[in-house]
Amino acid sequence: MKHILPIITITTLAAAASAQTAAAPAGLSYNRVTVSRQGQNTNLSASAFLGSSNVLATIGSSTAGTSYALGYVFKGVGAGIDATVSVGAGNATANSTVGLNLRRSLSELVSGLEIAAGVAYNPGAGASASTKEYTYELAYNINKQFSVAYGITDVAGAGSNLKTVSVRYNF
Repeated sequence: MKHILPIITITTLAAAASAQTAAAPAGLSYNRVTVSRQGQNTNLSASAFLGSSNVLATIGSSTAGTSYALGYVFKGVGAGIDATVSVGAGNATANSTVGLNLRRSLSELVSGLEIAAGVAYNPGAGASASTKEYTYELAYNINKQFSVAYGITDVAGAGSNLKTVSVRYNF
């Protein structure tokens, strides 16, 4: 009888520790700085939620110039997928885009793994023809702050795939 209290205490502490490690992941990180290399081009971008909203602001810089985008993240639209709808602009009207990106954590398969797929439409202006870009990405979160990713961008009609390697810092 006198051993029941310590056994109950140890059992309660073990259950609490077990529940703490089995907690659901915090979700995908959108507040991040990315350095990427695509062919001979190095790109730097930063994205963050505006306040506590789901509005995502992104700014990017590369040899092609500076780009800006605003998007809205719909979290958990189905099967753990986050959908981001965005509009963006670059140096010229021809760089304006409308996009949709789908992102999902695959931590149930490999802890820290995630995939993304998206499409961006550039309506073109003047002599520029409209284009669609399809992107596919596989990323691995090394820890809460750092991740690495490999992506492929397929520009419809161009007949070429652009490969991108990225390193990210999540904040």
